[in-house]
Amino acid sequence: MQVGCATAIASALALGAGAASAQATISDILAAAHAADIVILGEVHDNPAHHAMQADVLSGLSPSAIVFEMISSDEAALVTPSIATDAAALSEALDWASSGWPDFAFYAPLFAFGSDVPVYGAGVGREAAQGAFAQGAAAAFPGDAVRFGLDAALPGPEQAAREAEQMEAHCDALPEDILPGFVEAQRLRDAALAEAALDALAAHGPPVAVITGNGHARRDWGVPALLAIAAPDVTVFSLGQFEAQPEGEVPFDLWTLADPVDRPDPCAAFR
Repeated sequence: MQVGCATAIASALALGAGAASAQATISDILAAAHAADIVILGEVHDNPAHHAMQADVLSGLSPSAIVFEMISSDEAALVTPSIATDAAALSEALDWASSGWPDFAFYAPLFAFGSDVPVYGAGVGREAAQGAFAQGAAAAFPGDAVRFGLDAALPGPEQAAREAEQMEAHCDALPEDILPGFVEAQRLRDAALAEAALDALAAHGPPVAVITGNGHARRDWGVPALLAIAAPDVTVFSLGQFEAQPEGEVPFDLWTLADPVDRPDPCAAFR
């Protein structure tokens, strides 16, 4: 995970189409989610309340399949019905302790749904991310890069906004000349999630749920934007989850709010 990813999206940028101006209830979320083919559930990764909301949505939605940002496609094959509800065994099988993700206890209730539905992994490995950083997302993506628009340069304002977001996420400590590489790595991750969601949809039908960070869930330039390019007839619902009241237009269909986590200052190491 990037330094500061748990807090960098705590306030939504005023970009994109915008949506509801007040936080949603679980009833609001389920009503909207049931109308979509793909349901993208954002999170701040180390906020347990966000994972509890995701679990509530999955329970009410009964998805046909679930895509996780946190595991690769190979690791997803380990989430079999016989192990999905055994948190200790699954954590060990996935080598979660070495993964860099927050406590597996946050995610265990979500993986437990794998006892009933297929689990897909869309995690991007370090080597692939480094390839995108150095050569661009299109070069590093193993699938059809054109399908997801990875071959096209981003519009200037979006590129600038995304670079600014990466700078903020890394505590304003990055040299400006490497910011485009971070944006390309993010585009690669968005494409991997979009491809996995479409694969799951083709194999199992709707609704497919996607568990991912808020940055990938946003409509203006995250996974929903790539799905609109690759499969414009597929309907998508996106939920953002925050720790502070967002300002301006919020680039999610609906959003919800939870108390912030008491975490160490992610920028302390840069001072």
